[in-house]
Amino acid sequence: MGWISIILITLLVKSKSEEQACKLIGQTGYLEFSKDGDLIIGGIFSLNRSRVLDNNGYHLLFARAVIFTVAEINKNSALLNGVTLGYRLYNGCGTQSLLRAALEAITEGESCRKRVQALIGHSSSGISKAINLLVGDHLSTCACLSDRRIYPTFFRTVPSDQFQISALVQLMKHFGWQWLGIIHSDEVYSSDGVAEFIKQGKAEGICVEYVIFYNRFNTEIEHIVTEQLKSSTSSVVLLFMSLSHTRQLFKKVDGNKLPRKQWIGSEDWISQVELASLGSKNVLHGAMGFALPQSIIPGLVEFILSLKPSDEPESVMIKAFWESFFECSFSPSNSRKLCTGDEDLRTITSAYTNREVRSVRNVYTAVYSIAHALNSLLQCENGLNPTTGKHCVNKTDVQPKQVLEHLKLVDFTVLNGHKVSFDENGDSVAQYDLLNWQFTPNTTISSSISTSDLICSTNSYNETDSSDCFLCTVEFWPNEKKDKCIQKPTEFLSFTEIMGIVLSVFCCFGVFLSILIFIIFLVHKETPIVRANNSELSFLLLLSLKLCFLCSLTFIVRPSDWSCMLRHTAFGITFVLCISCVLGKTIVVLMAFRATLPSSNVMKWFGPTQQRLSVLAFTLIQVVICLLWLTINPPYPFKNMETYMDKILLECALGSAIGFWAVLGYIGVLAMLCFILAFLARKLPDSFNEAKFITFSMVIFCAVWITFIPAYVSSPGKFTVAVEIFAILASTFGLLICIFVPKCYIIIFKPEQNSKKHIKSKMQSKGI
Repeated sequence: MGWISIILITLLVKSKSEEQACKLIGQTGYLEFSKDGDLIIGGIFSLNRSRVLDNNGYHLLFARAVIFTVAEINKNSALLNGVTLGYRLYNGCGTQSLLRAALEAITEGESCRKRVQALIGHSSSGISKAINLLVGDHLSTCACLSDRRIYPTFFRTVPSDQFQISALVQLMKHFGWQWLGIIHSDEVYSSDGVAEFIKQGKAEGICVEYVIFYNRFNTEIEHIVTEQLKSSTSSVVLLFMSLSHTRQLFKKVDGNKLPRKQWIGSEDWISQVELASLGSKNVLHGAMGFALPQSIIPGLVEFILSLKPSDEPESVMIKAFWESFFECSFSPSNSRKLCTGDEDLRTITSAYTNREVRSVRNVYTAVYSIAHALNSLLQCENGLNPTTGKHCVNKTDVQPKQVLEHLKLVDFTVLNGHKVSFDENGDSVAQYDLLNWQFTPNTTISSSISTSDLICSTNSYNETDSSDCFLCTVEFWPNEKKDKCIQKPTEFLSFTEIMGIVLSVFCCFGVFLSILIFIIFLVHKETPIVRANNSELSFLLLLSLKLCFLCSLTFIVRPSDWSCMLRHTAFGITFVLCISCVLGKTIVVLMAFRATLPSSNVMKWFGPTQQRLSVLAFTLIQVVICLLWLTINPPYPFKNMETYMDKILLECALGSAIGFWAVLGYIGVLAMLCFILAFLARKLPDSFNEAKFITFSMVIFCAVWITFIPAYVSSPGKFTVAVEIFAILASTFGLLICIFVPKCYIIIFKPEQNSKKHIKSKMQSKGI
């Protein structure tokens, strides 16, 4: 199977005179669409098979693309210089009828006066080979068609499968997928492609566990496929089939029964979103493959969707498609409504209306290639063709062999910079989009690569002088020569790497800063600014902040049973101790203001003893949560061998996720309560009111931890640990700097403000 390339007819029936008629013996009448012109382009499409409409309008889309492109070229005054193009598009039903349609195209039935100069061919490689041997050239991707000895007049605007196979092998090599299974259909496109893939893959150390020949007429094939996928040890499956066979497979196979595999698709189906509706959405999530490039052809979509039966009144197929699209009938029917012919194609979903069909570009390019070849052929300067130096050719004397000569030389740009030319084998420049299926609620395909949705293949190696691949155990990986297994390296955040060193430096700096501020406050403990808002809570807060910085260091070690339990519980308890102190200081500010009101004795209800008990109570609640976590399902060291193929991540598994989020949630509740109270007390008339600084610190604290949650969930391995350490350090520095640095500044640089005299004058100026 393939897409669109060009058939250049060279084996035309030659008449003895212009008036002699050419007759085709047997069935004729395959002509479906036609338009007269000075020069004629032919086309053969499978609009139906055995009287059943083919692919819900897939080939009708190709035929309409030819019509659109011919009309566009005829409007272009810079191309063909007034010579008009016409077309004759034929409908073949099955292989035999396609061959007869090709014969009808070259004999013209009644008259050979205006012969077809070139033929746009079929998308099936097998049929292409047969037609090409009979009449000339075709339009498919099979690499076999590049043999110029057998197919000397074959050109294609779609890349040969040789390029796709090479790209697939390199894709496997890039991701280290050396152990895989293959499912392919019985077409030339698939069988030749798979044979070439196995050949190239073997040279790159890629081994095939199994090959399944998919025959849709085999009633047991779906069961065979399912059982093979379940029992296989390889995680990667190359599905090299045409769209029709792939559609058939996923219609019959129950996606819920298939194991999770990394699917690699051939270009014929990898861009077809419709497969998601066949129950294979979850199965194909993360699938990868190379697809023909997507291009926007200005005006084509509008042309395709504006089709009405009245545009082609002689076409029986248009009416048949219309009845199929809208489930109606042009003749009275008891089972169907009556077609009006004015129905809107924008309201239906089919292959014909699919705006993502990438192969249409190749039809468009094929017609333009012929037009450029004809344009070059018809150039004339001083009686000679400037390209070949031969005598000029009149438009009425154009011969296919002359078109062939100039087609070899075409070199032009179309569709936003897409260059078109053909090599010595008639192949065009290979271009592909690498697609990675990422399903969203709207069922879309993304062209970006998301490695989180790719499956790592099973490790395999190949012993010297052996043709077989062997599996490495999960903790081992093949060496560079792929001839033995070696131990996978382990990775964790340590003090010996740059990231660990940087984080450790910030931890130590935080501890140093906490101790320095503690000393400053201890030396000036009798001054008003230190005594305000309970100096005991200030010293306890400084101690807990120092512990927060120190607990960050427990994350930068090799995960073990004790380190995993200590790191999470230590930061949970010390953080609650910090927030409890801050909350106590905030309540003191509110109570102190209430105490200044007449007849208020509120301070006796929240004196130093009550403050100590509140801090103790809040902290004990977190201690209980941590003890329950450690008792029921504690954190534990874990070897992660899923994220990366070639290394093992040493991590601390949470054990109970509920325990972890309960610890964080309790901290969040206290922080929000502290923020609310501090916000209410921020403008109270206290000379050393800390409320506004506490408000700032809580804003920073909450912002850091709200940002932490998505970053923590999405980060892999040691980066998860680094994110957690960063959140601890950022929030701790926020508390330390916002609450204590302004006071230290006054103590050291503005000592005159740290006096009772200054306080009294400030209070008098405020009228208090």
